[in-house]
Amino acid sequence: MLGWLLERIRDLLYAILVGLATPVIFGLFRLSVRGKPAAKGIVVAPHRSYWDIPILCVAFGPFRRIVFLARHGILRNPVFAPFVLGFAVVIHRENFGIHDFRKTMRAAKRARWLGIFPEGTTRPGAKPKPGAIRFAEILNLPFIPVRIVAHGPYPPRPRWRFPKVEVRIGPPFTVEELAEGLPQDLPKSERYRLLSQRLMERILSL
Repeated sequence: MLGWLLERIRDLLYAILVGLATPVIFGLFRLSVRGKPAAKGIVVAPHRSYWDIPILCVAFGPFRRIVFLARHGILRNPVFAPFVLGFAVVIHRENFGIHDFRKTMRAAKRARWLGIFPEGTTRPGAKPKPGAIRFAEILNLPFIPVRIVAHGPYPPRPRWRFPKVEVRIGPPFTVEELAEGLPQDLPKSERYRLLSQRLMERILSL
């Protein structure tokens, strides 16, 4: 009962915060949203900026709470830490253990939308990691691909000059669809590498 009540409180606080952020994000980025998210799934998007998170939250709306996976290091930032602790699942990305796995599973069972950035970092050129693929297999959830298209420098450069941004939400697809045509006898590590690569290609094709 207590857990259910805490989740409803989080839903309410999330809706209030996203509602307050909506006119700001739409105003700064002249935001447009194309497509509608599926009723449940793993939201996957390239990670280019810390602006990605509020933009995705606003694009999905205040009543579709996305529970993001966040790396532990972000808690060192005093601005982000309260929001991360309240609305995300904090994991040790470099040393992902059973405790992190269980936290993620509990969150996924409660949430309708789990947010994962496959690259796990905003660093340009980073290769996607297999975490999103593995969670989709374990949870039997489809991917909801999202691409943030900026018409100008993004992250904003200079910081006060915001580009026009379009959020493209694609139709959901499963790991099985992503794996079509792959040889059955591939080593697991190679299979995950190729699936992760295909996942990013699918997102970037939006």
